[in-house]
Amino acid sequence: MASVGSMSSNVENLSPQIIRRVVKEMQELVNNPPEGIKVQINDEDVTDIQAYIEGPSCTPYNGGLFKVRLTLVKGFPNEPPKAYFLTKIFHPNVAQNGEICVNTLKKDWKSDLGIKHILLTIKCLLIVPNPESALNEEAGKLLLEHYDDYFQRAKMMTEIHAQGHKSKGLSSVDGPMAKKHASDKNKLTAEKKKILKDKKRTLKRL
Repeated sequence: MASVGSMSSNVENLSPQIIRRVVKEMQELVNNPPEGIKVQINDEDVTDIQAYIEGPSCTPYNGGLFKVRLTLVKGFPNEPPKAYFLTKIFHPNVAQNGEICVNTLKKDWKSDLGIKHILLTIKCLLIVPNPESALNEEAGKLLLEHYDDYFQRAKMMTEIHAQGHKSKGLSSVDGPMAKKHASDKNKLTAEKKKILKDKKRTLKRL
């Protein structure tokens, strides 16, 4: 199975009208980004939409910066895009491969829902998970039965995988199209690496 990172482009499968609509909406999102969300424009493939979402406060994801990807399918906008977290996350509605399960992208999808609505829905999912449609059964079970354990596990995963951009948050993402080497600026010190290593060991024991 192809990895999330190597999905083929669907540009040739979409009509010029749909492509124009997507480009226009992406430009609008760059110019007027929703709070806590920053999109990246891929000029070579408009069907590959990536964005950073700040972990909302009062959640175990607070302080994290999560990269997500929306892939527009051949039947878009009549069919919903596929949505994935590229940043590892412990969440009931996110599968091991990063796939996101939310009703907006399933039975509640409507063709007039835009990219902004989808990204805001994903952000809301970080605030209010839905254990009834869990893709990660362990996270769903912990959320319902041992909330404190769920919170600590999700918080630890956030600290290990989603804090490469440090406390700068979205300001550390360069422009509408962040460069791959941007994370080099945030190289961890030996001490911080040791702390992360200890946390990873703790996670393995859980």
